[in-house]
Amino acid sequence: MISTLPRRIARVRPLAGDSSAKQGQYFVANDAANFDSAAGQEWTVIDSPFSDALANAGSPAVAGWEIGSTVAQSDFTFLAPSAPANVFGMAHNTGAPGRALPPQAFHKASTSVIGPGEAIELSESVGYVDPEAELTIVVGRACRGLTLETAREAILGFTIGNDVSARDLQKSDELWISAKSQDTFTPAGPWIVTDLNYSNAPISIVHNGNELKAASTADLGWNVEEIMVYLTSFMTLHPGDLILTGFPAECARINPGDTVVCRVGGIGELQNPVVASTWA
Repeated sequence: MISTLPRRIARVRPLAGDSSAKQGQYFVANDAANFDSAAGQEWTVIDSPFSDALANAGSPAVAGWEIGSTVAQSDFTFLAPSAPANVFGMAHNTGAPGRALPPQAFHKASTSVIGPGEAIELSESVGYVDPEAELTIVVGRACRGLTLETAREAILGFTIGNDVSARDLQKSDELWISAKSQDTFTPAGPWIVTDLNYSNAPISIVHNGNELKAASTADLGWNVEEIMVYLTSFMTLHPGDLILTGFPAECARINPGDTVVCRVGGIGELQNPVVASTWA
């Protein structure tokens, strides 16, 4: 359920400590309203916010990382905010005309999810690729059959997702699996914001330092509650699942050597470099 207080929750990995700490995952929270303030750089270790989700269970406590411990942001690296069982995007949800069509989701493999700062890898044969900055729902509990009145109760909060999309492959693959689910094609993070005015949040992309034309979540055809009702009308969503809601702003083709920053107002920035793929 969405908190009544501003709170950020992040899934992180310590930079120092014994080997078990540096290989584990921990959840931390911060209640500072100003993300860039001194208080915004100090986090508290918390239990996993995703009940009954084994992939999102916290690692065993080590010195300095017990529940309730305070850790500095400089002492860890941000991971993707969850390890989701399911990742979905919304098709044709880039503007009001999308409401003329029935709501429709597409699947993105959970293995495509990467965290802030991790590289988007492009193979030589992938063709034209666009980034898409999107307000992303983070599911907080198992849910099915939601209504417009109950949809928010199942949402832990919101993060930023980048729906990296291979446009040439979209034309040849009607299910979009190869276009949307390649390894590294779903950067997400850097944290979850539990209390967000998501009805009119600015969305934009900065490509190689050039800020592209912005838009707003108000431009989406189907809103957050409607998307949750639609998806849970035919399936169960699970804690930690990610739902990318749509991209109404301007994008630009990305190539190895580029840097992409996705911005969503009230959450912050998600930055990822683009590199040539290391796999054949």
